[in-house]
Amino acid sequence: MKQLVVLRLYENKLSGDIPLELGECSGLQELLLGGNLFQGSIPSSFGSLKSLEFLDLSRNNLSGTIPGELRKLSMLKSLNLSFNHLYGEIPTGGVFSNITGLSLYGNENLCGGLPEIKLPACPVKHLKKPKKPLHFKVILIIVVTGAFLCSLVLIIIFYTIKKPKRLSSANSFEDRLLMVSYGELYEATSGFSSTNLIGTGSFGSVYKGTLRCFNKPIAVKVLNLQTHGASKSFVAECRALARVRHRNLVKILTCCSSIDYKGADFKALVFEFMPNGSLENWLHKDQQHCESENKNLNLIQRLDVAIDVAQALDYLHNDSKEVIVYCDIKPSNIFLDDDIVAHLGDFGLARLLDEAKGNANREKATSSTVKGTIGYIAPGNILSYSL
Repeated sequence: MKQLVVLRLYENKLSGDIPLELGECSGLQELLLGGNLFQGSIPSSFGSLKSLEFLDLSRNNLSGTIPGELRKLSMLKSLNLSFNHLYGEIPTGGVFSNITGLSLYGNENLCGGLPEIKLPACPVKHLKKPKKPLHFKVILIIVVTGAFLCSLVLIIIFYTIKKPKRLSSANSFEDRLLMVSYGELYEATSGFSSTNLIGTGSFGSVYKGTLRCFNKPIAVKVLNLQTHGASKSFVAECRALARVRHRNLVKILTCCSSIDYKGADFKALVFEFMPNGSLENWLHKDQQHCESENKNLNLIQRLDVAIDVAQALDYLHNDSKEVIVYCDIKPSNIFLDDDIVAHLGDFGLARLLDEAKGNANREKATSSTVKGTIGYIAPGNILSYSL
């Protein structure tokens, strides 16, 4: 903001250190930051504000000494540093020689300055006598010992502190999310090419892709926002996945709400890729793929898949922070990893039980239409009409 002339942020609750970058606002004439919670020292970079006329940093928690660079500001007419925790000697010259434009009340540890300010004199600094230089061998021993101790400390820290989890271990929104843009997803899926298309649904399509910053394949669910209910499905899925963490749920890596290259709205969810696809492909194979692919689940594997799905539903109904009604159990929404472990995915129709109850109380529906998959019984009779 090189051309900024006036910045007034007084009487707020801003905290932290005053940004050093304010010293680059060369056109600034008025800077009022009083009545906040700023801490730390006054940036010496303020000495570069040659056009500054009014500076108010009063009623904060600033500490340290007053930068001598402020006396170089020839245009500065008013400087208010009252009621902080500043200490040390007051600079001389410039605005510090103008008693009418200077306010330093409430800084008990300041000293010196003009006599009219009536602050105590600063203590006289006594020059210490230079010590005799240590013998060369003593200095060498100290340097070698210090280097050895530093190396030892670094080795201990390296082997004792746990390394941060990699992004691939992210299980929910509670972990740090991968930050991706539309352009990165576009590149990862080769422009959302049909060759990378691995599935389609009611509200969008799913593409396989590879991100530069992630060492595993990903699945990108792109919402078709022209479809009625797609935006609502995106919000519902984000809300549901923000509350869950379980080994039998598809792991979400991040979401993206942006604008595509044509200027249209773009919404997508990014998941870990399930190498063995959906259960639908294993149970109901196309005739074209029956001969080329040898996909068969034995009785034990089918039982394990059923148990995995049951455990996922039990978690959603009984163990998550809020009861989640999935509403859409079917083979195409059950995905298998490398070890044929089932993961429940596609939370586009999921509902939070509290929200569903609220909707049922507000709107007493007379329709018997139920959203979701026929055969799935949601917990609680209250959901019979609200869903």
